[in-house]
Amino acid sequence: MQVIFHCGAHGTEEDRLLKTLLRNKDRFRLHGTVVPGPGKYRYLLKDCMAALQEGQATTEARDVLWDAILEEEQADRVLLSNANFFGSQRQSIEGSQFYPEAEARLLSLQHLFAQDKLELYIGLRNPATILPGLLENAHADRKAQVLSNLDPYHLRWSDLLTRLRRAVPQVPLNVWCFEDMPLIWAQIIRDMSGLEMNQRLDGGMDLLSTIMSREGMRRLRQYLAQHPDMSETQQRRVMAAFLDKYVREDELEEEIDLPGWSEALIESVTTLYEEDMQIVQRIPGVTMITP
Repeated sequence: MQVIFHCGAHGTEEDRLLKTLLRNKDRFRLHGTVVPGPGKYRYLLKDCMAALQEGQATTEARDVLWDAILEEEQADRVLLSNANFFGSQRQSIEGSQFYPEAEARLLSLQHLFAQDKLELYIGLRNPATILPGLLENAHADRKAQVLSNLDPYHLRWSDLLTRLRRAVPQVPLNVWCFEDMPLIWAQIIRDMSGLEMNQRLDGGMDLLSTIMSREGMRRLRQYLAQHPDMSETQQRRVMAAFLDKYVREDELEEEIDLPGWSEALIESVTTLYEEDMQIVQRIPGVTMITP
């Protein structure tokens, strides 16, 4: 069985993505793909992974897991989504690393599902804009500690992905940039679920509608309805054109309030992130979903 793990990251519309997946679960089921409710597996997997680290997991653990998750439902492909697979929001950054426990947790998942084919999907985001959210609920002392131990010039997503590839080289990684998500939302969902390009999908413009005016969305939907034979690539170009004209600028503004972070530092980190995405695209075994 193919097991798709959507691993966040935190702050990349991970909850909204799960809601859209669940919205289409009946349609996916027709193609052999099951999207269980998160309550069926999140705590269960957490407990199983902890048991593995303590050497208590049995060889029957996989069968017990699937019985609990699928409840005798047949599936060729299962989508499991949890931004905490590689660690909680508090554990998302340490020193100058994203998710320092990611390799160990991925190895645990591989051990639990040794008879299945695993594949990971991860959203990436500019460190300058993701950090405020990651530290939003942190105690002042914890926030100060994280920022004092962090070298913003060495915080790289390519480092995380390289570590994962070294730990479990046979597990494919699929990634995308948070900044591109409004235009590739439907593509991400189709890739995760195994739906073909021409198959109907509900909520394929859910994220786009949050940053485009109501009038713009109305006109975009009307235009797409009048041109039903457009390819996915052509549709994205149309969406980009409408977004350029009808974007809600207030929804794109991001206030970055990090102690000691100047405008110059933010610009430098943003430039380094863009360069890092070029590196990511060259990592063997990593597929980047782009507009």
